[in-house]
Amino acid sequence: MTKQRTIIWGSILVVALLLLYFLSPVLTPFFVAATIAYLFDPLVNKLQKLKLSRTLAAIIVFFLMIIIVVIMMLIFIPLLQQQIINLVDKVPDMLIWIQGVFFPWLNEHLGLSLSLDASHLKKALPNDLKQASSLFNTIWHTVFSSSKTLFIWVANLLLIPVVLFYLLRDWPKLLNGLQGLVPRRNEPTITALFRECNEVLGAFLRGQLLVMLALGLLYSVGLTIVGLNTSFLIGLVAGLLSVVPYLGFIVGIGAALIAATFQFHDVLHCVYVIIVFVIAQSIEGSVLTPNLVGDRIGLHPVAVIFAVLAGGQLFGFLGILLALPVAAISMVFLRHFRARYMNSRLYRT
Repeated sequence: MTKQRTIIWGSILVVALLLLYFLSPVLTPFFVAATIAYLFDPLVNKLQKLKLSRTLAAIIVFFLMIIIVVIMMLIFIPLLQQQIINLVDKVPDMLIWIQGVFFPWLNEHLGLSLSLDASHLKKALPNDLKQASSLFNTIWHTVFSSSKTLFIWVANLLLIPVVLFYLLRDWPKLLNGLQGLVPRRNEPTITALFRECNEVLGAFLRGQLLVMLALGLLYSVGLTIVGLNTSFLIGLVAGLLSVVPYLGFIVGIGAALIAATFQFHDVLHCVYVIIVFVIAQSIEGSVLTPNLVGDRIGLHPVAVIFAVLAGGQLFGFLGILLALPVAAISMVFLRHFRARYMNSRLYRT
């Protein structure tokens, strides 16, 4: 019976992975909607405690999210657009510096023979990149060059809010339905594992996202005080990359130092940039991560990098989205299996 049960569950797992692989392009909007619903389900539950129906609470949260997204787009997209233009303006100077200073220094001290034809690269750059309209028109034309791509993007954008609303409204029913399918014999163990997975996912998704947003804000505000004209762009990238420990810090401080060098041409502003990142990293390590994430996830930085790369290789963009949540849940099961192994006769003998 045990062997038969193992074969059945193994077959279910294989079929699920095959479906995930072949349907990954279709599943992406559903996964995005499910993730957002999971993040905001506690808020819907709190509104329900105020004697609101589940549907009304879901409607309030849904429209609140739409308002927040619209406000953020109206504020941050023009700012990001302007800072991309500022960055593009610096590209010719960066190429000249790399050709005339950086590569000669490397060649002299490391015995290399690196070279760069900056004049050719400058000519290759579009002449009208300084204009925001042409830059974003180029991106728009590249992304939506085919009717199929345009249809997929529009369909996903329309599908995500629709699925999101129904998931927000019916989240408890879905969980109860899944729990009802669990074999009664294994229900206590699986329920305990599910609760631990929920704690880990909550710590990761809600906590880590808050840490990323807080770090991005800290970097952006600090670099704005320094006077860097690409502060929001660098802060945004560094905040997003902070999902991998120290990666956001390394990339952000490197990009900020380069930008400060070309904008101010002095050492003092580079020192200011270092101070900003050291302070932000200290706040992240001593305040943000301990209070928002804690130590419940237990993912090593190398495991994080491997999970993201493996997910992207196997399932594309959907795999990248799934990588870290799946890795966090896998840690729960690995800890469970390790505890069972340590208490087994195989280990003791």
